[in-house]
Amino acid sequence: MVGTRTQNSTAQVTEFILIGFQLSRTMELFFVSLLLVVCFFTLTGNLMIITLVCVDRRLQTPMYFFLSNFSFLEIFFILTIAPKMMMNLFSLNKSISFFGCITQCYSYFFFGTSEIILIAVMAFDRYVAVCHPLRYTIIMNGGVCVRLILVCWVGGFLNNLGPIILLSQLTFCSSNVIDHFFCDYAPLIKLSCNDVHALLMLESTLSALVLLSSLGITVVSYLYIIVTVLRMQTSGSRRKTFSTCASHFTVASIFYGSAIFMYSLPSKGRSRDVQKAVAVLTIVVTPVLNPFIYTLRNEKVKDALRNCLQKHQHML
Repeated sequence: MVGTRTQNSTAQVTEFILIGFQLSRTMELFFVSLLLVVCFFTLTGNLMIITLVCVDRRLQTPMYFFLSNFSFLEIFFILTIAPKMMMNLFSLNKSISFFGCITQCYSYFFFGTSEIILIAVMAFDRYVAVCHPLRYTIIMNGGVCVRLILVCWVGGFLNNLGPIILLSQLTFCSSNVIDHFFCDYAPLIKLSCNDVHALLMLESTLSALVLLSSLGITVVSYLYIIVTVLRMQTSGSRRKTFSTCASHFTVASIFYGSAIFMYSLPSKGRSRDVQKAVAVLTIVVTPVLNPFIYTLRNEKVKDALRNCLQKHQHML
């Protein structure tokens, strides 16, 4: 165990060891290469969406304003975990400092919580666009959109601030080995010598409140959308309306599904490796899928991308 020991006292952990998946050296290097490719496509895809929203006037609407902010969060989200994860896989040193671990844990939940809130905001935006099209520009004006984005960022910041401050003040003396590939809250808190029941209750309550509130808003919004779409008289109108919501609905389903599996269902009897695999899906796979989901299923984004590429070719 890493730490300093004085007489009649217990050594305090100053760094942690992330044991990850305990792969062979060959598999670790292969996984590093795979992560590099995934990170490249994640950063490229999300930066492409942000750039298109900024340069194409047709995409400067509330829907794409929220989408560009979602891309920002996805970039920060993967950069919180992936670089350190690749460093640990590439080198034989699997350690992370105490401060680095606490910072990584907070950043992971900060950006993740902000994304959960933003998914609900995007669902509400689609509800207003479909169910109240004539008042859409009035309801979702610029000031409202900015305030909703602030709610996402500030909500993510404040929701996890209390638990992470309390977590940083715990004494970690039983072990410094974390059975995960990043500093997740649950395996980290298990290493503490203190009574953590109140802290676990606080963290679980705040997480459940945000997740269930976001899920509730999203479900209710889509129920209203489905009812409105089914009342449309022409199949063309129904198909066009569904297509504008399909990308967000797909991303929301993946996000909520993995979040509920990881943090809401009982973990007893569930393999730690299974939980790690789901974490990889959430942290690495989902961010790289989102740009493809939004570009391949959205005609406006595809048109904007084609126009941008054509302009670039003419400039050359």
